[in-house]
Amino acid sequence: MAPTIAPVTTSTVFPPAASVVIIGGGIIGLTAALTLAERNISVVVLEKGRIAAEQSSRNLGWVRKTSRHAADIPLALAADRLWAQMPERVGADVGYRQEGIMFVGRTSAQMAMHESWLKSVEHLSLDSRLLSKREIDARVPGGVGDWAGGIFTPSDARAEPTLASSAIAKAAMAMGVVIIEQCAVRTLQMSAGAVSGVVTEKGEIRCDHVLLAGGMWSRRFLGNLGVSLPTLPLTCSVLRTHPMDGPTEIAVGAPDFSFRKHKDGGFIITQRGKLDAFLTLDHLLLAKQYMPQFRAQRSVLNVSLGKPFINDLALARRWRADSVSPFERVRVQDPEANPRLNNDAMNNLIAAWPVFQQARIAHAWAGTIDVTPDSNPVIGPVAQIPGLTVATGFSGHGFGTSPAAGHLAADLVSGHTPIIDPSPYRFDRF
Repeated sequence: MAPTIAPVTTSTVFPPAASVVIIGGGIIGLTAALTLAERNISVVVLEKGRIAAEQSSRNLGWVRKTSRHAADIPLALAADRLWAQMPERVGADVGYRQEGIMFVGRTSAQMAMHESWLKSVEHLSLDSRLLSKREIDARVPGGVGDWAGGIFTPSDARAEPTLASSAIAKAAMAMGVVIIEQCAVRTLQMSAGAVSGVVTEKGEIRCDHVLLAGGMWSRRFLGNLGVSLPTLPLTCSVLRTHPMDGPTEIAVGAPDFSFRKHKDGGFIITQRGKLDAFLTLDHLLLAKQYMPQFRAQRSVLNVSLGKPFINDLALARRWRADSVSPFERVRVQDPEANPRLNNDAMNNLIAAWPVFQQARIAHAWAGTIDVTPDSNPVIGPVAQIPGLTVATGFSGHGFGTSPAAGHLAADLVSGHTPIIDPSPYRFDRF
């Protein structure tokens, strides 16, 4: 069952026109909408289900630079600054706490990976540093793990997925953004070879520009327009404990578990060493592009063929503007948590920090991540469709970078100077 987000009352008024229509009411679309509204640009956000009901509320809430690709660090640094400003910007607590993130390793090979990453970003002057086992024990006491070492970035942080999107949505609406839930966009309207509006299940909206921030659904939406976006779904299972005494405010990632403090005093925990890869037709269609990633990450993928394959086949890949779209058939992607992976996570965590023996599970859920071949998002215009910009494929990093990613998307839509160099995220790199 999905986490419960802070409630938001959205609009029931269907506007005939706006300057920008944003497809997708997740945290990327919402931060882009807020940024555009701050520039006095009229915006309508259309969400097929409920705002932030998919991965935007189901993620771990980590805001990190550690272990990101060097080309992705500028976006993460910009996000740090914008997250720190977010409570004042939206007039609400979003759970942002800059307590640091630590990754620990058991083997010399795992530590070599941390050392290699640290060397790859040394020109960026981050505050990341390697730790000895003694330093790990000092920062996260009570552990009995036989760690070879770790890496720690004090400026990394966390925020609360169940608070952030709602607060951003409310702030955007206060500035004039219209957010409409239960309203799927079926396709685009085109005039003179460029976007001139959207066709929704409730009618048409004229606009000058469309931003597609549809998460895992973006590939299917673009496919209906004859544009191929290479993304594949992976499913992460998560659990939350009841409030308990824990070892640290630092978020900790180990090879086979992770944990971080939750706003209510419990902990968010996952099996960091395993993700469910439920095969779909897209896995076959995109196999060649993903083969290098599959070979490198095969050990962390729990590959299976079953009901998700059938469910995916049942959804149309081509449809007309006057027919029911896949987005109306599946309002919210709500995968079941994998109890085996969650149990593994708890057992592995207890073996390393025995204090978690006292943990009582309050809630478990799963979320679907849209992953690109290079694990970096796509943020940029679609050359084949003038007037369409995409912000999707965040590969599990979307929440952490969302303030800057939404800002960058808004910059590209509105013609402002980009907050960071957008070239690492260009659509045509695939």
